[in-house]
Amino acid sequence: MILPAQVASAPLESDVSVDVAIVGGGFAGLSAARRLRQLDPFLRVAVLEASGLAEGASGRNSGFMIDLPHDLQSDDYAGKGVAADKAMTALNRSAIAFAREAVDVYSIDPAFFDPAGKINGAATETGRKRNISYAEHLTELGEANEVLDAKAMHDVTGSRHYTSGLYTPGTVMLQPAGYVRSLGAGLRRDGVLIFENTPVSKLAKNGQEWVLTAPKGSVAASKVILANNGHLESFGFASRRLMHIFLFASMTVELDRTTFSKLGGQPRWGITPSDPMGTTMRRIDAAQGGNRIITRTCASYVPSMLPSEAAVARSAKVHRRKFADRFPTIANIPMEYSWAGHLCMSWNGAAVMRELEPGLFSACVDNGLGTVRSTLTGIGAADMVMKRPSEISAHFLAEDQPPKLIPSPFAEIGANLYFRWKEWLARDE
Repeated sequence: MILPAQVASAPLESDVSVDVAIVGGGFAGLSAARRLRQLDPFLRVAVLEASGLAEGASGRNSGFMIDLPHDLQSDDYAGKGVAADKAMTALNRSAIAFAREAVDVYSIDPAFFDPAGKINGAATETGRKRNISYAEHLTELGEANEVLDAKAMHDVTGSRHYTSGLYTPGTVMLQPAGYVRSLGAGLRRDGVLIFENTPVSKLAKNGQEWVLTAPKGSVAASKVILANNGHLESFGFASRRLMHIFLFASMTVELDRTTFSKLGGQPRWGITPSDPMGTTMRRIDAAQGGNRIITRTCASYVPSMLPSEAAVARSAKVHRRKFADRFPTIANIPMEYSWAGHLCMSWNGAAVMRELEPGLFSACVDNGLGTVRSTLTGIGAADMVMKRPSEISAHFLAEDQPPKLIPSPFAEIGANLYFRWKEWLARDE
């Protein structure tokens, strides 16, 4: 963890009763808790997180909170047409506004929520053409965008690897662990019960209440929101409909002044690849956890949701090579951390935000867009719990159910072969 140590809230060690219990303390679960208390400040709400806040995928992502269409299953991020993309952009911006308000209300460090925009970086002519295609789509949507040349890319990143780029101003660059931990702290001060290191092993209906069983206690609630993304399957829902994808990342040691002078560029930036299967790079500064560069690439389909240490080690070698390609003058800088982050996707890109059974709701399946999409599903699920129809809940309720996947091992073999092929095609991006 690159942020200062924080004392976790106590795990559940007794039997408690609340109005709404939420399983999962990531973007979806904490957003749901905040939305519930916005709608009813006196509602008794409990959040049960299996590990510590921000120790899972919510704190180990690249921190891009993107407002524009960003379909990872497309060739250039464009979504499902002009009308659909305009609607999705409006929803994404409502999620960003929701997060911005939380930053203000809870006095969250502004370095954890930086509205800096982002750049799609391109290193090849193919990448440049993808960016131009996406820029034309954004112009059709009426969205601001700026094409950058090689000099502008070098001025931002200090790297001559990128020959062009596409800047869009609406993305917020989060320090994801800092934001999630701070949001949790604010909710605790508001009276929300947050139990960390409290995995839920059983969920059962008892009369008019749901009972969630944990190792040392239980929570009874009239309403429950499952905000645990891919672990929705662990409770028996959406079985064989969810793709468990892991992306791998590595982070440098803190860079010293000598390295700064060799590197150049700006102290904060975020580069997504022009090809969705390329390499994401991000530079952070001292206020965000140290002067470091993060490299993220390599995708694996892991139905067990348990990536191996060998897979992390293999990906770390790729990260070293990608880093050296971009920053040859500092190629030998050590990587201090390497890790895997869990994405949950469906074949048709649909989330699972609905009432699963009477009183049991879900805010799951982020399709690789967890910071913004999980915020939205959390808000939408809370609106449903409180019987408050909203544009957010209506959007997700209108989506088709995720289709069933082909059986294992065929799905795993096919998906990973596909990823390797797409990554090879995007090897320079």
